[in-house]
Amino acid sequence: MNVFTTQKALVGKGRALAHSVDTVTFDLFDTLLVRRIHDPDLVKLPVARYIAARAAAFGLSYSPEYVQERRDSIEQALRRETGQRFKDHEACYPVFMGRLLEELFREHASGALLQDVTAYEMDMESSMLVPRGCLVAWLRELYEQGKTILIVSDVYLPASLLRGLVERAGFLDHVTDIVSSADTYLAKASGEAFRMLVRKYDLNTDSWLHVGDNPISDGLRPEEFGITALVLNDHAEKRRKSIIKRQLNYSRGRPFWRGRVLQQLMLPLEEENRERDALYVEGYNFIAPLIGVFVQEIAERCRRKKITKIFFLSREGHTFMRFWEQAVPLLYPEGNLPEIEYLYVSRMALAGASCAYQGLTRDNADIVFLPAGNKDFRDICRVFSLDGKRLESYLAAHKLDMETVLSPVHDGYVPENTSNFHALLENVSFQEEIKRQTRPANDALQLYLKDKGFFDHADVALVDIGWLGTIPRFLYEAVAQNDAHPVCHTFLFGATRGIEYPTTARNFVQGLVYDKDRFDFAASAICYSKDFFEEACRAPHPTLNGYELSDDGYKLVFRRTDDEIGRAELEQDDFFSSLQQGVFDAASRFGAASALLGYPSKEYKAWINYLLVCKMAFPTTREVLSIRHRHHLDDFQGSHKPGAAALKGARTPLWDAPLRALRWNPFLRLKHYLLHLRTRLNE
Repeated sequence: MNVFTTQKALVGKGRALAHSVDTVTFDLFDTLLVRRIHDPDLVKLPVARYIAARAAAFGLSYSPEYVQERRDSIEQALRRETGQRFKDHEACYPVFMGRLLEELFREHASGALLQDVTAYEMDMESSMLVPRGCLVAWLRELYEQGKTILIVSDVYLPASLLRGLVERAGFLDHVTDIVSSADTYLAKASGEAFRMLVRKYDLNTDSWLHVGDNPISDGLRPEEFGITALVLNDHAEKRRKSIIKRQLNYSRGRPFWRGRVLQQLMLPLEEENRERDALYVEGYNFIAPLIGVFVQEIAERCRRKKITKIFFLSREGHTFMRFWEQAVPLLYPEGNLPEIEYLYVSRMALAGASCAYQGLTRDNADIVFLPAGNKDFRDICRVFSLDGKRLESYLAAHKLDMETVLSPVHDGYVPENTSNFHALLENVSFQEEIKRQTRPANDALQLYLKDKGFFDHADVALVDIGWLGTIPRFLYEAVAQNDAHPVCHTFLFGATRGIEYPTTARNFVQGLVYDKDRFDFAASAICYSKDFFEEACRAPHPTLNGYELSDDGYKLVFRRTDDEIGRAELEQDDFFSSLQQGVFDAASRFGAASALLGYPSKEYKAWINYLLVCKMAFPTTREVLSIRHRHHLDDFQGSHKPGAAALKGARTPLWDAPLRALRWNPFLRLKHYLLHLRTRLNE
């Protein structure tokens, strides 16, 4: 028996022998395919949860633990039965799973149910399997040389199911046939499988090479039949499995490790693990786990609150929705999930529409002057899409004009200006003109929302990145007068709450990764660079400028892409495209890993907070230089420069610090961290 500790050494020996063999048989699991998890039985746990959830739909109450116990018992009983007729105590998945479902579901059991359970188990199996690059490449090489290639496995999955796993792994087209002990109850462990293969395929043992990982089934047994055997005893793979086993054991008692083992299960293995640029790595290892926990918690809340539809808002919402589509179905295979829809919205598009019935409120006007680049009434007109010329007479009546400074951070501001402006907002005629100007945009928005089914649900979720919740705020205010509007549950990636949100029984907001109203200092590290999260998650399509009525009903008006701002936006999108690809590549692996572990989203928060602090508060210089944004494009922000007094004493954010300071100031990060701590404690 030839034993090798690396794939490379085994393949080298195999190539030396290949000229003298006509048939090569391969073991499948732990040879051609390795599992991300150390224990294959762990894949059964999400299946037990799925079966329990499906049973609950029929009013049958079983715990996942009970389902798993019954599965194990029925499988063992089947093995005892086959052991009375065959040397090997083998089992067959469709047989024992069919018996389990008949016992649990009684009159509700069906062939379709068995197919659904089988499909989900195969999805989970496939998500945990990775082809071994070196061995699979050699298998393809042998097939191209005209060798007969057989995959032979001792497992309870019949060959029809193994064929699906191999096809997903990408090398079924280089395999002559697949043989499973589940079909014949003849296994390699006793040697009977090799005897059967000789008869079925008329094989010559003198020109037969077998490759596997088990020293008995894949080593001694084939050699008893005169078959040359190569056995892989991969020390590196055993070490990797021991690490994941230890992390999983830690996670059962320490919440921090639950997120750590989740991310370990997501990591690329074998040929997946190839050279990538820095942005891709950050998307995969940093942004993806954050979004994953975010969308998982949204799913949990929607199921708990019986929310029937989710609207993903703004360009960041597009990224969240794509992640949801890949991750959440694996978490909840039984369904019972809300419908999802992407809405084209933006602050600028919704701002004017929000005034159509309520006018321009003081709170909404105050929002305009939160960005330091906004200064006067021209900025209000720009944000709310108002015709300033039609409002000049009202301004003059209150001792104001278009250029009167209304922001205290700009030179020329006096408190009297704000008092006069507030008086203007109380002017009924002024407000009626505001409503008249903004009503067409609102009418177009209403048609768009109706077209998207917004008014067809009693409860909807609005999902956005944050931070003040301006977009869902304007959206709700635009539809509040419509009695058909649903209850709006707004879930933000991060809620900084710089201005009070208009919370009512039918409209409220929560930040899930971070919320200022819920003290979580570690999570507040997200505030170090909010722009980065916006740009990293932003969809690669132009920003929406507004809604307009048309002959066909309504139309969406997008910003041009051929001007200076549009070209800068395209450059930004291109810059972060690699990072977003990393996020999307990690999405399905997050869903599979979290489904296998079975933890609710809150159990990952300790790890997520650790990631935020490490990456945002104490980043390496290389990380800052490689992932911070080049352009942050914000239509809401005006072009005015604050006065010198307002800028005096303002500190440069860590993520905007110059290279020299990042590289050579040893206390820079600690200083910012302590200042950040003081700010959070004083809020």
